[in-house]
Amino acid sequence: MSQALSLAVKGLCKTKPNPYVGCVIVQGSNIVGQGYHSKAGGRHAEIIALEEAGDLSRNADLYVTLEPCAHYGKTPPCIKSIVSAGIKRVFIAMEDPNPLVRGKGISILRENNIEVITGILLEQATEINLGFISRMTLSRPYIRSKIAASIDGRTSLASGESQWISSEDSRRDVQAWRDRACAILTGVGTVNYDNPNLTVRHVSSKQQPLRIILDSNLSINLNSKILTQENILLVYGRDPKNKLKSLIDSKVNTLCLPLHKKKINLYKLMEYLAEIEINDLWVEAGPDLNGSMLELNLIDELITYIAPILLGGNANPMFNNPILKSIENKIHLKLHDVRSIGCDLRIQSRVIR
Repeated sequence: MSQALSLAVKGLCKTKPNPYVGCVIVQGSNIVGQGYHSKAGGRHAEIIALEEAGDLSRNADLYVTLEPCAHYGKTPPCIKSIVSAGIKRVFIAMEDPNPLVRGKGISILRENNIEVITGILLEQATEINLGFISRMTLSRPYIRSKIAASIDGRTSLASGESQWISSEDSRRDVQAWRDRACAILTGVGTVNYDNPNLTVRHVSSKQQPLRIILDSNLSINLNSKILTQENILLVYGRDPKNKLKSLIDSKVNTLCLPLHKKKINLYKLMEYLAEIEINDLWVEAGPDLNGSMLELNLIDELITYIAPILLGGNANPMFNNPILKSIENKIHLKLHDVRSIGCDLRIQSRVIR
């Protein structure tokens, strides 16, 4: 199963919106077939492994990181191929959270007298598919927020200037996180002040993740660099300055969502992102949007780059919300990974709910 998991992560950044899956077939003590899902719409890991094993699949053991599918999607169900190949036992790391599959694949295997053992390296299998699991169980993406901050917890000067707080090494590291995300979310304030591209540097323009800009009142600078790119979605609530026509004429994709307390309804946004099959959402925003998401319990993980600098007392914080009235209301985090990135410290922490 460890080998199957190693295969699964080879599909990282390539299978969106599908989960990462690896499969190994063992005959006696020998691996006779192996495979991984490499792109959406392509062959599933089990099919690749079965084809490699050929006749050696009969009476063999199959190890797979996710319950084999039992429904027709872009490809036929893997269950049929596993049964017809004569597999004797199937070891499954985790049950598929997809309601179309959940438990059905396991049931069909057992109905065909195939022994099924589940929960092998469950924690590791869960870890590689957090986004897919979140979309299937919570109807929203798994949300990571990236923050570059000084040692005194500040993210920009009072003027808004923030380039650059973190090191070039940290900025290169951010590229890898952007690449594995299905979408990148930012606010109009960040766009208007920093004029970012929010691109992944080493991939073509057509492979870029969806870039989402939240702009409640369409206050975006129409000359922003990001508006000249493909795969951009501008989410707004009102158009008091009549900018919508210019944006549509320039072929920018727009989405109107209801406002809540004069801001985009973030719950509605997450529902929409689940509908368009966004598994992993990467947030690069200022203290207003980050604070709103934290207050609404929408941040799952923080990726914080702490630079060895101080920005002083009137600089902007990481979050403007929530405003806590008691120390008992403090928000607890669990450290997941801490490491040096160049001269910075990267802290990966998860919100405890």
